[in-house]
Amino acid sequence: MREELNEALKTALKAKDRRRLATLRLILAAIKDRDIAARSEDRTGGVSDEEILSILQKMSKQRDESVRLYEEAGRLDLAEQEREEKEIVESYLPAQMSGDEIRTVCEGVVTEMEAATLKDMGKCMTALKERYAGKMDFSKASAVVRERLQQ
Repeated sequence: MREELNEALKTALKAKDRRRLATLRLILAAIKDRDIAARSEDRTGGVSDEEILSILQKMSKQRDESVRLYEEAGRLDLAEQEREEKEIVESYLPAQMSGDEIRTVCEGVVTEMEAATLKDMGKCMTALKERYAGKMDFSKASAVVRERLQQ
């Protein structure tokens, strides 16, 4: 994942694509920050691909919030810039699961884990995060699991 982002940075630099270049630099800076934090935890290899996916998802959500704030403030030019950045960030994320797919997978995990009460929610969410990192919106998954366990 890291190599893919570095190659994309070189390509954007050659193509003089300023928006993509700036966005990729932001992504790589966020990864480098997380690498530095990982070193303090004695993980000398840096962050994993799963953590990079987590960084990208967080950046995408931040862009959503920024778009909303800029639109409320009447700054449509900045809102459009944030939308473009979000599109670039999301191009490096795997395809996200639909609501129906999330529901099906969550119900399967609840059944597999033999979860019966809300106390079992943690182990269900852990299993989902291990299997579907970067592919699923876990806030939606959490709502589905919670609903299923409250029945």
